[in-house]
Amino acid sequence: MGHLDHATFGWLTPALSYVMACVGAALGLRCTVRALETTGRSRRNWLLTAASALGTGIWTMHFVAMLGFGVTGTDIRYNVPLTVLSLLIAMAVVGVGVFAVGYGGDRVGSLLIGGLTTGIGVASMHYMGMAALRLHGQVRYDPMLVALSVVIAVVAATAALWAALHIHAPVAVAIASLVMGAAVSSMHYTGMFAVRVDVVPSSAELSGATVMQFVFPLAVGLGSYLFITSAFVALSPTARERAAYTSAERLIEPDDRAVDVAPPGFRPGAADAGAAHGTGTGRTTEAPPSYAYPAGPVDEAPARRREARG
Repeated sequence: MGHLDHATFGWLTPALSYVMACVGAALGLRCTVRALETTGRSRRNWLLTAASALGTGIWTMHFVAMLGFGVTGTDIRYNVPLTVLSLLIAMAVVGVGVFAVGYGGDRVGSLLIGGLTTGIGVASMHYMGMAALRLHGQVRYDPMLVALSVVIAVVAATAALWAALHIHAPVAVAIASLVMGAAVSSMHYTGMFAVRVDVVPSSAELSGATVMQFVFPLAVGLGSYLFITSAFVALSPTARERAAYTSAERLIEPDDRAVDVAPPGFRPGAADAGAAHGTGTGRTTEAPPSYAYPAGPVDEAPARRREARG
């Protein structure tokens, strides 16, 4: 049996894979929180972003960790179609779980269905990625550790969805993301410890792509997507913030209906009247009114009474 090394680059790949898992979890939680604050098309779009973020984060975590995976006595290659399929499975199945919670509300049934579906999706992605391995030998698994890894995935997914429903404060979301990242990493390495490889020495060339030819560029690209999307979500105002901005704008906006209303009985001055009738010029010109008339009629009775007395 070949010796398996899960950290050929030391602690670099485990630490970096954990960071990727945390970023994906944080982004997925924030997007789910945003989705629950909205309705209609906006909710659907936020849930799609949450599903892609969680699926991408989990997949990136898995394959960044696989960068440090090695087996003595054989090279390792990856089947490209199966590797891409594992990414699509991660996003699709995680999406089913996220949508179940996003539209099912805070019901126990929706939470359990969402957690079970998402957890199975995470485990499916992991073992599909392992099936993409090409090496000189045969890969076997310890059934008990495989079952334990699936249980960890389901529990972690359910806890993450529960956190999305009940935790809204940024600090609490950050803590939940750290816990979710630790759970996903635990699931991955539990599944990896279940692996047994019986190496068969051979000089034949393996099919597929090397980790640096395919997995590394794809992991870097998806990691960049996660960080760019994180910046977008961080800069996007929440529904509460938009409502606060709208209320503030209404308070400071001038009222377009306001008019410059003259006091009741006010008449233009003599100079205005003279200008209006062309006094002293021999011409009749129309001067612009010195004020805007009010929207309603003006009560002129007090002015008439004063004129009668005068």
